[in-house]
Amino acid sequence: MRIAMPLSRDAAYNVAQVLSEALPYIQRFVGKTIVVKYGGNAMTEDELKNSFARDMVMLKLIGINPIVVHGGGPQIGELLEKLKIESHFVNGMRVTNSEAMDVVEMVLGGLVNKEIVNLINQNGGKAVGLTGKDGQLIHARKLKVTHKTPEMQKPEIIDIGHVGEVEHINTNVLDMLVNSDFIPVIAPIGVGEDGTSYNINADLVAGKVAEALKAEKLLLLTNIAGLMDKSGNILTGLTTEQVNDLIADGTIHGGMLPKIQCALDAVHAGVNSAHIIDGRVNHTTLLEIFTDEGVGTLITNGDSMNEGA
Repeated sequence: MRIAMPLSRDAAYNVAQVLSEALPYIQRFVGKTIVVKYGGNAMTEDELKNSFARDMVMLKLIGINPIVVHGGGPQIGELLEKLKIESHFVNGMRVTNSEAMDVVEMVLGGLVNKEIVNLINQNGGKAVGLTGKDGQLIHARKLKVTHKTPEMQKPEIIDIGHVGEVEHINTNVLDMLVNSDFIPVIAPIGVGEDGTSYNINADLVAGKVAEALKAEKLLLLTNIAGLMDKSGNILTGLTTEQVNDLIADGTIHGGMLPKIQCALDAVHAGVNSAHIIDGRVNHTTLLEIFTDEGVGTLITNGDSMNEGA
């Protein structure tokens, strides 16, 4: 027997409004693929982790196909420190020698990946964890990093080890899983032609997966409320042209630039919209997709700015 206090009239009305508001978005996105880059606070706080897992299960149950790509930088750094392996960074990227790469694979492909898979499965979903090495999902190549000062005649090439970039995504693996009602959970580790493993930025992998699948949406979870103007106001809806203007005038700068470039590349390559959303908010994915207001910044080519979420 269920014993519960009944909702007040106002509370019941609010719940009904939310469900009603979600209906047109559900109808629009059923059967579509949504790629979600999962990281930041959403990945480290228990309440947010469970909230994210439930969001993924709900999306799948109503007929939308979520694909999760996750990071794990803090967890990698923590284990490297415990093993007394020093971390060095170049342009914000971890220099990854063979010893560090073993740790990266252990953390991303093992510890972090399996925790996410387990959370989704415990909430009633069917998740399968994989790295880019499984089924040759992510073909990668070594990332070339250069450094140049005004005094130098030509750029200096810096070797940062097993850090890569995406060359090609094998969509057959993902199609097979999605069509079998599984939720793929991808660790951003790629493999080169010679079998070398590469650590790849998770935002970049999520963007390339979304591009390869011509996904409906790319959602990038962050630790900020969204893109902001110079006065600190959240910019909820932008065209790619407007984003480029914000980069040119310095509004978007620093650490956000790679993430924004990933979103721009995805939209230019055929992804219908990219979203920079606040991973510190419970059920942020559902709020962004199924409500008019959303919880972040929507980026489109401009011809779909009236689509709402």
